Amino acid sequence: MNTMTLWHISGWGFTALACAALLVGFSKTAVSGANTVSLAVFAAVLPARASTGVLLPVLIAGDVLAVLTYRRHAHWPTLWRLFPAVAAGVIVGTLFLMWADDGVVRTSIGAILLLMAAVTLWRRRRSEEEEPDSVGSRAGRIKARSYGVLGGFTTMVANAGGPVMSLYLLSAGFRKLGFLGTSAFFFLIVNVSKVPFSVGLGLIDGRSLLLDAALAVFVVPGAFIGKWAVNRINQRLFEQLVIAATVVGGVQLLLR
Repeated sequence: MNTMTLWHISGWGFTALACAALLVGFSKTAVSGANTVSLAVFAAVLPARASTGVLLPVLIAGDVLAVLTYRRHAHWPTLWRLFPAVAAGVIVGTLFLMWADDGVVRTSIGAILLLMAAVTLWRRRRSEEEEPDSVGSRAGRIKARSYGVLGGFTTMVANAGGPVMSLYLLSAGFRKLGFLGTSAFFFLIVNVSKVPFSVGLGLIDGRSLLLDAALAVFVVPGAFIGKWAVNRINQRLFEQLVIAATVVGGVQLLLR
């Protein structure tokens, strides 16, 4: 990472990063997937590869706050089914980062997000929502593995796994609090496990962590705003916002 670049951020640039960090906190406690906007802001202000390393600790700070807020609502059987496939996706993503340039990464993830959003909308029009326990069926296990690999891949290469996993949890029929509690533990565990890979790739170092320390302050008010807002959002609107955030994130990645 070109760490010197991190010390030449303009005042407007830091303000943009601070707003993106606030949005991370909001997305972790209200509308998962909305932090794809944060991903775009970080990549616009910082060099593309450096932005991935700087954003990861900010996301972890948001994950911790989300776990503290929704820890009683996690659905652990779903998490245990996902983790092996996600681990495979993270490894594939690490290998992909070793040779793919930024353009290939953005295009690939943007296309995946839009495809997942289309599939989710099609399934929801075609059939009734499934209950969370349906992930134990054969079809549910196949779906968990498919989404798990995609989620691990996208979260490793661009911290963009949120929309993929959001679509999986929606397709599995999770209600609002179960959705947020399950995704909170999922991303805390997955993002922490990504740290050694990111350090090994040179995406995280001492100077980037100092910038993270300054930005993490803005995650806290974002999380409180999200907690306040989620109690005022009904289930249908919640699901619509999650899907909309996924589509916006996919289009952003394709157009950048």
